[in-house]
Amino acid sequence: MNHRHFTYLLILSMFLWGGGWTALKILTVEVSVDVMVFWRFFIVSLSFLPILYLLKKPLKINLANLKYVAGSSILNIAFMVSAFYGIKYGFAGSGSVIITTLSPVMTFLLVALIFKKRLQNIQYFGLILGIIGGIVMLQLNDFSLFFNSANLFFLLSATIWAGITMLSQHSQVHIHPIHYSFLISIIASIVSFFYAYNSDLLAVLEMGSKFWISLLYLAVLGQSVATTIFYMASGKLGSEKTSSFMFLVPVFALFIAWLVLDEPIELHIVVGGFISVLALFFINKKSPTQTKKV
Repeated sequence: MNHRHFTYLLILSMFLWGGGWTALKILTVEVSVDVMVFWRFFIVSLSFLPILYLLKKPLKINLANLKYVAGSSILNIAFMVSAFYGIKYGFAGSGSVIITTLSPVMTFLLVALIFKKRLQNIQYFGLILGIIGGIVMLQLNDFSLFFNSANLFFLLSATIWAGITMLSQHSQVHIHPIHYSFLISIIASIVSFFYAYNSDLLAVLEMGSKFWISLLYLAVLGQSVATTIFYMASGKLGSEKTSSFMFLVPVFALFIAWLVLDEPIELHIVVGGFISVLALFFINKKSPTQTKKV
């Protein structure tokens, strides 16, 4: 396949990720969070098996990569629980924009604080823009709106995903990204099974087509297929160009939530999301001196 084909596949991948938020909203109505989390990770684990077979790379597990996998597994469960409740009490489209655009800003902020990284002036400007975008999206001008449960869960989800991003970036030195995602789903399945042990897990077998379409979409298309396409494209097009396609996710998520769930497209979400995307441009922009050194 040439670069143009991978570009089309990347757009498809972003569309699949965007639709995952609508699928999650449907599942919040159908089942409890513990049941949804277990079955989501369990089905993801199964769906990765044919992908691993086609990849034909030996799976290596050692202490160096296991610590990253274990940490990411716990954080992935925490993210799913937080996102579940955020979407349950709020809008799927709004949640996708808040989490998707604030997560990179939170990641950059955490890296700067934890590793005491010196920032360029343009990056400080981007960080301030990101905070402004967050204020607009979370409606911090009205504390009664900010302290609703949906916004708090969305902010928590963005922070947790920032931690997952930091771990995944360091893990790539030790383990292939597909193996990493597969092992995360395996460990998360085991941990979430004990979390949901007292629930009636087999009750899902009596669920209707709406539940299974949403769950299979979220686990297979929205996770395994979309993630595999993303990693394949990253290897062909480069991580910088590939990551720029992530800005399509909230656009697709808003459109699909409006189309399927009839959710309103809120002005403060669109404006705040645009500001946050603009912030990421400045955060990731290299200064002329930095560019010369590379």
